[in-house]
Amino acid sequence: QVQLIESGGGLVHAGGSLRLSCAVSGRTVSSYHMGWFRQAPGKEREFVAAIRRSGSTYYANSVEGRFIISRDYTTNTVFLQMNNLQPEDTAVYYCAADEHHSTNHNYVGVYDHWGQGTQVTVSS
Repeated sequence: QVQLIESGGGLVHAGGSLRLSCAVSGRTVSSYHMGWFRQAPGKEREFVAAIRRSGSTYYANSVEGRFIISRDYTTNTVFLQMNNLQPEDTAVYYCAADEHHSTNHNYVGVYDHWGQGTQVTVSS
């Protein structure tokens, strides 16, 4: 059974950085397209970043140039490096795995497995 466990969230001042981790158990991370999503209070869950099995990466316009998604096969972990954080980045961040390798990497519905989420709060 696949499990995704996020960590690394916290409270940071505007302009600061955080690195989120998503530990994958049950199957190797190379089996999936992986994504990060976030959900702020009262808003829908939105796409942040994705990394396909090929290694190609994709970002939401709002985080392009500030966030970096990566993966480590040795630890079976996916990372989201978040730099120059702003108050509008405040949300619960979720890791997700797509085992069917859809091309719609920014669509919540294509992901089969989700983590429990980690809170990121950016103060102004």
